Amino acid sequence: MFFDAPHKSLGSSPPFSITNEFILRFNRTTNPKEKKELLDLAIKHILRCKRKLGLKTLGTGKHVNLPTAWTDVIYLAQCKGAIQDEALNMLYASVDHVSFDNDLLPALFFVAESVLYRLCCDAFLKTYLYSVEIKLSKICYLVFLRLFIYFLHGHLESFKQHLLRLQPYLYALSFSGESYYKYPNIFSNVQFVLKTMEIICERELLSGSIFSPVENKKRHKNIDSDMEHLQFNQEGYEINHLLWHCIAAWTCVQNNSPQLNKVLEHVVFHKTQLQKKCWLNSVLALLVLGEAAKLNMACLKTLMDLMRDFLLSITSVQKEEESCKVDDFSWAWNVVYIYTTILAEICLYAATSNLRKTVFVGFCECKSSQKDIFPMDKPEQPELRETSILGLLNYFASKMSDNCEQMTWIGYYGLVYNLVKMSWELRGDEEQDGLRNLIWQTLQKTKDHEKDERIHNAINIAKAELNDPTDPFTSYSTKVSSDIGDEVFSKYIGWRLASTLSKLFFPSTDASRLPLKKPLIKQDQMKYLNKKQDSMKKRVLHFTVREHPSVSEFLLFPYPDFFTKRDEELARIIDHHWQKELKIRQKEEAICETEERKDKQLGKNHFREMMKRRQEKLQKQTKPYELPPRTEVISLEKKMPLPPN
Repeated sequence: MFFDAPHKSLGSSPPFSITNEFILRFNRTTNPKEKKELLDLAIKHILRCKRKLGLKTLGTGKHVNLPTAWTDVIYLAQCKGAIQDEALNMLYASVDHVSFDNDLLPALFFVAESVLYRLCCDAFLKTYLYSVEIKLSKICYLVFLRLFIYFLHGHLESFKQHLLRLQPYLYALSFSGESYYKYPNIFSNVQFVLKTMEIICERELLSGSIFSPVENKKRHKNIDSDMEHLQFNQEGYEINHLLWHCIAAWTCVQNNSPQLNKVLEHVVFHKTQLQKKCWLNSVLALLVLGEAAKLNMACLKTLMDLMRDFLLSITSVQKEEESCKVDDFSWAWNVVYIYTTILAEICLYAATSNLRKTVFVGFCECKSSQKDIFPMDKPEQPELRETSILGLLNYFASKMSDNCEQMTWIGYYGLVYNLVKMSWELRGDEEQDGLRNLIWQTLQKTKDHEKDERIHNAINIAKAELNDPTDPFTSYSTKVSSDIGDEVFSKYIGWRLASTLSKLFFPSTDASRLPLKKPLIKQDQMKYLNKKQDSMKKRVLHFTVREHPSVSEFLLFPYPDFFTKRDEELARIIDHHWQKELKIRQKEEAICETEERKDKQLGKNHFREMMKRRQEKLQKQTKPYELPPRTEVISLEKKMPLPPN
């Protein structure tokens, strides 16, 4: 089990509480009647947790209680069978889409410790790989990615005890290479967790971490960490230029800024930073730029160009002689594998069909690109034309051999592994039949032409993760309704990540974000996004993110689809024409008012002239049809003679 639940007897506990006794009875009972009763009760717990997690409302609402729900789901995940799978699926979906909130940090640490405990103290003891390990590693990746974002905001200062509690599990996890080396989908998540905690612990715990110089002298002598490139100071944490400009690009896409092209030029200018050992920064940069690529073709082109340059640079270095002093790129496979996952997510969730087609086929309109995926004669030096899904399949397939580079077979593994999951994700979607058919054909060619067991293992591992008896190769037309909580890819974490970092580095008065405790320092902030530059020293501009009131983050919605964007564009057009018509009406009304004033003035002038002529002729100052004043009547009566008697 993860942890011992509070010891309560079934008689004294609330009717809907999850206890140790319930978990033990559920896992050990052999009585069919009791097993059915416990299963029904577990299903009720699952339904109650789904409501508390807010899976249909992205974790918001009065009925949502995430700390309690996460704790209950962690306990339910100790039940064997379908209940365990459902609980882990729910936890994965919740950690994926929930917004960043400081109040969730204690519960997030509880989830982190629980999942690490399960991986290190249970999964490692198994002889074979189980699908639950894949799900646990995916949850680990999301949890520690969130912890790193909180770390950037400076919110882990008061959680040193929680970080210390993670140390034994991290130490055990660092020896998992032999167990998970053959499974890059798990090994990549493990390496991400270790690298993230290396940076966090180096800053927050200093000498009190397993990554300290006392424990790893040789490791620090070889500088096999991010500490050389990710600098710390007394004020905060510095990120590299590439990540900062990728965040700027995402911000420009969201705001429809005309400066996007300039920002992307700076992204390409800093492309060499993708080759630095601080691969965690590189991964974050690719994640943020990948989110922008789901909405913008120029960002997709820049993303693919970055990876093409990265692969060509790494390949050229690996071909150099051993006598030459070159950098160690043994970490490069982490970047390549995560890039394959980013491509899969763009292909599934991009805003337009053109973006989805481009990321799969590429920008090249060559019709023979699909036919050349598995050439019969593999060239000695294959050309990397594009880093689309088909382009990378062609490239990696051409370089595959028993002694190929680690980056080659892991990149190939990641593509095939994600293709199987993409085919499963698109099941029953009639609008995506064309894409799913293309994926299915690509996987069939992989099975027929590729003999390497590592690539066939990727297909089997993906099917095991899906835990679906339906064979994606034989049941193409099967229609299955997707269920919330049964997620294959992380749909929202990239959006949450990009939005939070954008609000951190480009704060505005009308957008709320996580409050800062430690200011973050960024170098070389560009003029197109910094209206007020306070100081300039040589060519480096330092800026500090100011503190803002502690307010919860706004709800972030999924990416707008074609119809939503069409409606928004139509609304903008209507508003534009309405504004033009309103201005025309205002001009017409102003003209009418001017003419009315002129008419009134002419009427007054005409009346004055008429009265003047009347006065001259009749010697009267009264208006026409106006009786004279009473005094004048009396005076006239006196002047008139009296009539005779």
